[in-house]
Amino acid sequence: MLFIVAALALMGVLLGAAAHTPLPLFLAAAGAIGAWLLIFFIRERTGHKGS
Repeated sequence: MLFIVAALALMGVLLGAAAHTPLPLFLAAAGAIGAWLLIFFIRERTGHKGS
């Protein structure tokens, strides 16, 4: 239960910070995070074929 409260509090802080950033900066950061997650996903799917 404490973990859920801490996660919700952290999410609230991050969403509050994102609401005050300029839109181009927010979109650039979102694109960078999305690209990183896509690369991670592709590496995880293709990297474990041998094991």
